[in-house]
Amino acid sequence: MILYHGTNMDFETIDLSKCLPHKDFGKGFYLTSIRKDALGRAKDKCRKEGGGMPTVLSFQWDENVTGLNVKRFEKMDEEWADFIVSNRSRQRKQKHSFDIVIGPVADDGVILSIQLFEAQVINMATLLERLNFVRPTIQYCFCTQRAIETLKKV
Repeated sequence: MILYHGTNMDFETIDLSKCLPHKDFGKGFYLTSIRKDALGRAKDKCRKEGGGMPTVLSFQWDENVTGLNVKRFEKMDEEWADFIVSNRSRQRKQKHSFDIVIGPVADDGVILSIQLFEAQVINMATLLERLNFVRPTIQYCFCTQRAIETLKKV
């Protein structure tokens, strides 16, 4: 399987220490199976950081890899939403123990929705409705060095 990472520069080594915390599936190296989505993320990163060149990096990954703790979310449900809330929350200090997490991408307005949920302004059903992407896409989060070592840049 080929996975793509959108960024603002080329690099050879994946450094997990440079990955940001408080993302959908926690701190990790995020990829997608859709090149167009990775290019959009690359353009966003250039805009947000004020520089660089939109760059899409390609990686070969064997999805039948064994020996890793992999969590798959098949759909946008309550378990998926609760996992995202836990990972995006700056108040919660818990970290999951998965090497790789795979599942739907939450909508860009997720932070506001999570804040409303945590403030008990909206319930779980409304949170799920707000988090659903119009065109659901799957993200792959490689959270540990062991997981990173299963990726081969192509």
